[in-house]
Amino acid sequence: MSHDLSNHRKSYEKFELLEQNCPEHPIFLFKDWFSFADASDLVDEANAMNIATIGEDGFPKNRIVLLKKYDETGFIFYTNYNSEKGKAIAKNNHVCLSFFWPALERQIIIKGLVEKVSEEISDTYFLSRPDGSKMGAWASNQSEVVESREDLEGNLKKIEGDFKNKKISRPKHWGGYRVKPVSIEFWQGRPNRMHDRIRYVLQKEITWKLERLAP
Repeated sequence: MSHDLSNHRKSYEKFELLEQNCPEHPIFLFKDWFSFADASDLVDEANAMNIATIGEDGFPKNRIVLLKKYDETGFIFYTNYNSEKGKAIAKNNHVCLSFFWPALERQIIIKGLVEKVSEEISDTYFLSRPDGSKMGAWASNQSEVVESREDLEGNLKKIEGDFKNKKISRPKHWGGYRVKPVSIEFWQGRPNRMHDRIRYVLQKEITWKLERLAP
């Protein structure tokens, strides 16, 4: 079975990205783009981002996680440290994040180094989660093979019983990661595939070099 998609195309014509409109630090441009996407009725879950890691089997793998905080120091998300991505990060902390907002014809691609956030930061975020999500972090051995959906639900019911009328603490195998960027590329779709690609590259002096890439 073959499906020819060669005629699937559109012209990107909504915005432009020029050097004279780019701030010295990429976090300010990220804030502008993210805030615009987050406020747009055309974008669902603006904080959904793809993270690519190199697995223990040598293959790259992408999956979607949710950005929970960002500032000049990096981009924070939370997960199970024993998951496939957690094990990959423990072996190789070089990752790539990407945001794609097709309705805005924009992408952001972030290469960076990962480190765990402090236990205090992880505890604070965990306490803000709904109780169901807290118990889910205890009930699921993320990325492990399970026999059935019933087994998963049985694990959850057991955890619900264990924590009945008790404070739900954060499991030690669950917490946050911070991706500290070394380069951030802003991609703006333009007509005739002549897209704007502006990349910030971190320099040794903790400054950022701005460069334009060919589309």
